[in-house]
Amino acid sequence: MRMSHTQMYARLLAGDAAYNGRFFTGVLTTGIYCLPSCKARKPKPENVRFFPTCEAARASGLRPCKKCHPDDYARGADPVLETIETVVAEVRANPAHFRDARALIHRSGFGATRAFELFRQHYHSTPAELLLRARLDHAKRGLLTTKAPLVDIALNAGFESLSAFHDNFQRHNGLTPTAYRALASAREFVLTLPPDYPLAYLRRALGRDPHSVTERLAGDTYTAAVRLESGPSLLTLALSSDEIRVQFTAGSAVAVHRLVIGLLGLAQDASGFARLARKLGLARMVAARPGLRLSQTHYVFDGLLWAIIGQQINFPFACLLKRRLIERTGTPLGDGFFAPPTPEAVAALEPDELLPLQFSRQKADYLVNTSRLIASGRLDLAALTGMSATRAERTLLAIRGLGPWSVNYLMMRALGFADCVPLGDTGVTSGLQALFKLEHRPDIDATRRLMTVFSPYRSLATAHLWQFTQPLPA
Repeated sequence: MRMSHTQMYARLLAGDAAYNGRFFTGVLTTGIYCLPSCKARKPKPENVRFFPTCEAARASGLRPCKKCHPDDYARGADPVLETIETVVAEVRANPAHFRDARALIHRSGFGATRAFELFRQHYHSTPAELLLRARLDHAKRGLLTTKAPLVDIALNAGFESLSAFHDNFQRHNGLTPTAYRALASAREFVLTLPPDYPLAYLRRALGRDPHSVTERLAGDTYTAAVRLESGPSLLTLALSSDEIRVQFTAGSAVAVHRLVIGLLGLAQDASGFARLARKLGLARMVAARPGLRLSQTHYVFDGLLWAIIGQQINFPFACLLKRRLIERTGTPLGDGFFAPPTPEAVAALEPDELLPLQFSRQKADYLVNTSRLIASGRLDLAALTGMSATRAERTLLAIRGLGPWSVNYLMMRALGFADCVPLGDTGVTSGLQALFKLEHRPDIDATRRLMTVFSPYRSLATAHLWQFTQPLPA
């Protein structure tokens, strides 16, 4: 569809990355052309011309922007992103090689301000946080694959002291390093919760679909049929204010621990977001729940199913459709539980088979065809978890049926990225309207602008906005 100058200028003002490549922005006063999403200062409309290609912009005497690199984008290259990805790969392979965040910034070749901007943009993280997570992951591998003393594992991962290693490990994993090492042969384990953990909100999240065939909350006992790499398993969590007791019927305790940590959101920086909200003068946003986390889906394909099924329908109907899909393609485990389906099980369907279950033809097509991409190996869900946020977003947006809402929902709820906004989400817009006392609910462009102040914690901001207009949980 041909866009008018006014429409393209609106996308430029919004910094809308969805329009990158659809047109290029020429600024006559500077002699530069850019991508619509460029972070440079926005020009006045009378100083802007729009071009269909980079070649057309250059033919008018303009030169490419050195900030957004439109020529690289047009030919499918992104050297700045590739540089950051290379540095992150080095950090993950050998975190002890980097003494501190300054060493990581120096290796990137960018100045400190630009490096912080790039790590936040592409990995939703500061250099220090990224380095800490790399150290913890390195230490986990050492704990499970060697019998080395804890002090050696800590030093090999780059921690300066055993106490720093222990404190950070416990905070992110709910276990001491010694207890984590014992997972190799465990059939159950106990996770310690932070003092400010809002258990009532976790209960609300876990019990949001009372008719679910994959999970059930009864008092302080949560039971879920999950699918691990080794196959289906029945997971039971005994909830209390200071700890979670975890039991499971099959599979690896290490895999179960990874799933439960995501479910609890323990690795998320809830206190960091609460500090930011107070600094912004928005203490009321976090007053009742400063320790709120965003509960992750059990695994990535489960998040993908939600992202497709939940598009443009209300929550109860989305639950109904998902329940029908699981009963059709999942694995019965007894007592009314079904393990979620594999991509292969959904891929084996024909879209027409979902129409009697009240799926729209479009939604049925999206579900089946996306599952076929996964089953055939053309979409590697496991690889998404190790990608930069930018690379993951581009990969997902290229899939038919996944738009900005679906992709951001999937990235924050299944992949754990910290700075996502599901644009167009009614819970987010209702929360923003109430928080900022707006006369009307904000549209997508206004939502993007209002949420900018919460970066790099926009996923947690979304979680708080979802709860902001809701009554306090019992």
